Amino acid sequence: MRRDPNDPRLRSWVETPAGGDFPIQNLPFGVFQPAGGVPRAGVAIGEEVIDLAALAALGYLAVADTPDQSVFSRPSLNALLALGRPYWRSLRGRISELLDSDNAELRDRPEHRERVLHRQSRVRMRLPVEIGDYVDFYSSLEHATNVGKMFRDPANPLLPNWKHLPVGYHGRCSTIFLSGQDVRRPCGQRKTADSIEYGPSGRMDFELETGFLIGRASEPGRAVTTAEAADYIFGMVLLNDWSARDIQQFEYVPLGPFLGKSFATSITPWVVTMEALEPFRVAGPLQDPPPLAYLRAEGAGNLDLNLEVWLGPAGEDARRICRTSFRHMYWSMAQQLAHLTSNGASVRVGDLCGSGTVSGPAADSWGSLLELSWNGARPLEFPGARRAFLEDGDSVIFRGWGERDGVRVGFGELRARLLPALA
Repeated sequence: MRRDPNDPRLRSWVETPAGGDFPIQNLPFGVFQPAGGVPRAGVAIGEEVIDLAALAALGYLAVADTPDQSVFSRPSLNALLALGRPYWRSLRGRISELLDSDNAELRDRPEHRERVLHRQSRVRMRLPVEIGDYVDFYSSLEHATNVGKMFRDPANPLLPNWKHLPVGYHGRCSTIFLSGQDVRRPCGQRKTADSIEYGPSGRMDFELETGFLIGRASEPGRAVTTAEAADYIFGMVLLNDWSARDIQQFEYVPLGPFLGKSFATSITPWVVTMEALEPFRVAGPLQDPPPLAYLRAEGAGNLDLNLEVWLGPAGEDARRICRTSFRHMYWSMAQQLAHLTSNGASVRVGDLCGSGTVSGPAADSWGSLLELSWNGARPLEFPGARRAFLEDGDSVIFRGWGERDGVRVGFGELRARLLPALA
């Protein structure tokens, strides 16, 4: 009998390091390229990648009712995701069954294991999906409050609409990068005390976020309800919404972020499924005033996920500068999707939605340098270095995971280094 893939007692015959992000209870999906091969679908287990195309070719996935096994051989997960939530669950369950330490099907076939297993350190990861649309939200009450105190009215930091709807903006898909790809400092217009200038941003920042990926297309003109959202959201990634604060500050009135955000967004290569994250569901903050009917949701809408930022000044070891939790987010993913489609806008398979900066109530839980340094007034101190905003050569590392009953389900690292602007 197939066991619950989230059962904390499950163990895999594939070695999984203690405290690692990818135990058998996780099984995140991604796209990898082996040396001399072509991109294809894979699943992470321990320090290995399970080659789904090879697994299917050997006949192990026939019981998962895959209507077209070519979905595993494609350079994105879009076709696989489009098979729908019942299939996502069935496939994850079958992979869990094959990797169970008590199952000899694959375990005792070394000639098959050799074809199916690839060391993660020896493959190249690709963007997991073809992203057609990207929306970034602004859903942390603490982050919005901090920004409002800095730049508007400290006594009334939130704009009148903030507690009535998930604020968001449309971003740019062509500059969504994979973890490990360095980011170049952008140029743009900035306002100085005396003039308007064009040049490299002097206030580069990160924003600690998560993102969710759409696995089902919606019909134009028809809104997705909060109750239906689970059928549309495949899984989550870590997301860095790189921000040029000086460019953003000059341009964002009256229409919001543009060039200060569109130059780069980074995500992790592994997509952690919502099924794997189910054990970490918790209730979100009290929403006051109560949202309108179309934004009301039943059940636990948030996730208890630990999130960290590590900053490594050029030539220095990285140091943790932020630790927070996704459970603080005011607007849930189901509410974000319901609002996104409430006007009849449709979503497509592979669309990406960013959570907005994740900040908590304590000063060391704020998810951006803008907040941590309070707009440069309180720089962070490092051995031999100070940072109000990012400098060229700095490395930014995000880590995220849920942990319960001795099982850690993580995303892997999101890492990038800031390069100088082009001359």
